[in-house]
Amino acid sequence: MGLFSFIKNAGAMVFGIGRAADEETIETSKEVDATELRLEEAAARNMEETITDLELQVENLSVFVDDDMAKVSGLAYDQATKEKIILVIGNTAGISSVDDQMTVEHVAPEAQFHAVVSGDTLGKIAKYYYGNAMKYPEIFEANKPMLSDPDKIYVGQVLRIPNLD
Repeated sequence: MGLFSFIKNAGAMVFGIGRAADEETIETSKEVDATELRLEEAAARNMEETITDLELQVENLSVFVDDDMAKVSGLAYDQATKEKIILVIGNTAGISSVDDQMTVEHVAPEAQFHAVVSGDTLGKIAKYYYGNAMKYPEIFEANKPMLSDPDKIYVGQVLRIPNLD
């Protein structure tokens, strides 16, 4: 359990939260608050649906979004599943932190997280963490089903780097 930080505007704008920098606001503050609350509730439900669609094994999943922070709870099947759920939520545009309140059924060593920077490839990341660029498939596999192709990572995305022990 803990608080994980992400880059707020690095993820895909797929859940209807976050605002574009040039977006004009002409609503009253009361209307904005009500609209944001509805968007946050919808975003939380969409994140839960995405996690279910990705077939990540978790019981009693609950996601709550408040502004740019998401709180997640539930019983994850294993540590890898828990970490993937945190990444699904944190790699969403508009989310800057995830408050992890999940428990794990099958405990294992925690993975490291890596924020992708310009010029990163899975091979370069594998070389940094494992000393061998050819270990990139380990990182790719650890981030499935969120990654569909080892060449499709983006700046600001946070990836799981599993222990190879």
